[in-house]
Amino acid sequence: MAFGQHHWRKPVLLLHHAAMSSRFALAAAPFLLALVAAAPVKHARVAAPASLPDVVRVALATELGTITVDLDVKHAPVTATNFVRYVDQRRFDGIVFYRVMRLPWGTPPNGLIQAGVRGDPKRVLKPIAHEPTSATGILHTAGALSMARNAPGTATGDFSILLSDLASLDADPKATDAEAVAGYAAFGHVVGGMDVVRKIYDVPLSATQGAGVMKGQMIERPVHIVTARRVAISEPAMPDATPR
Repeated sequence: MAFGQHHWRKPVLLLHHAAMSSRFALAAAPFLLALVAAAPVKHARVAAPASLPDVVRVALATELGTITVDLDVKHAPVTATNFVRYVDQRRFDGIVFYRVMRLPWGTPPNGLIQAGVRGDPKRVLKPIAHEPTSATGILHTAGALSMARNAPGTATGDFSILLSDLASLDADPKATDAEAVAGYAAFGHVVGGMDVVRKIYDVPLSATQGAGVMKGQMIERPVHIVTARRVAISEPAMPDATPR
């Protein structure tokens, strides 16, 4: 999250440099900075939503259009349920997409966009346990949702949406590096509005905002999520993630 917490390896995004093998983390640096600025953060303690179906569909109504996502509760119950908590409690209403990571390799659009509560004590809930892709089977493909975090087990309410396949974010049990072994937690997929994701990816970025690897990745005018609501699944949706 990306992610405001994803790799270059310590504060924030970690972008494995080694020959651009690019095992980067969706670091949410601004997220990390917010956590520091708001410290000590008091995490709200709330009950989990009532029993959820295997898939929960959510509509993220943004200033640029609606992004519809399916959350895979069956395979990533902890992470998907956490996202539903934020939705049901209206904690995502009014947050923003604040970061765009445009990777300097591959075919554009290549990278991700990131949104979240950024450590806001009025919105943030208690951190959740880490669910690696090696356990869930949900991979970091184009259109996937993935949680931003610092160390495994610190994810709260910041997340990223991928515009390209980023296998470097998947858990690698054979790796010698602890971060690579853990990877990041993917928990759902865009099923409608990938054109809106691309619009956000293309918005102007600030040349001065952000620190370290985050500099140049912060959106000049953040894109608001007006509302985030559960919606009925009237019929199965095919993932809408083909780059255009």
